Amino acid sequence: MIIDIQRDYFPGGAYPLVEPEAAAASARRVLDSFREAGEPVIHVKHVWDAPDAEFMRPGTEGVEIHPEVSPAEGEPVVEKSNPNAFLDTRLQAALREREAGELVVAGMMSSMCVDATVRAAADLGYSITVVHDACAAPDLEFGDRPLPGDVVHGAFMAALADGYAEVTSAAELLARD
Repeated sequence: MIIDIQRDYFPGGAYPLVEPEAAAASARRVLDSFREAGEPVIHVKHVWDAPDAEFMRPGTEGVEIHPEVSPAEGEPVVEKSNPNAFLDTRLQAALREREAGELVVAGMMSSMCVDATVRAAADLGYSITVVHDACAAPDLEFGDRPLPGDVVHGAFMAALADGYAEVTSAAELLARD
């Protein structure tokens, strides 16, 4: 499952993350491996349809899935408007149709939609692997303290690894095959 690897998160987009290009390249390696093996792939796309939306606005280039991980013919794209990709979407139905019990997740943002979706998937009983180097996060602030994107990303990956998912690199995942 590839979550929200969309143009707005890249340089020139409305909400660029820290090192999204490297994350997308890792996601692409995993995506290519799944396609070659005939494994199912589901893309998730965030669409923020609100008058005050800062990014992922309908009709903009930024809302489009980044070309590095563009869906192939037949790969479903689930649109969502909440951080949790299961909330008010057809994601659960798409996973059931594919008889999925295990999920491999790549995406953006580590600190928002990846986190919310992985936690929801765990609550629904899925076994989850998060490919940490195929995810990216923004720089954030807490109080008056700046938190660099790599720190944000690391904190969320550590939290997910502590009971919600196996967290591994693309290289480690692909070496298993």
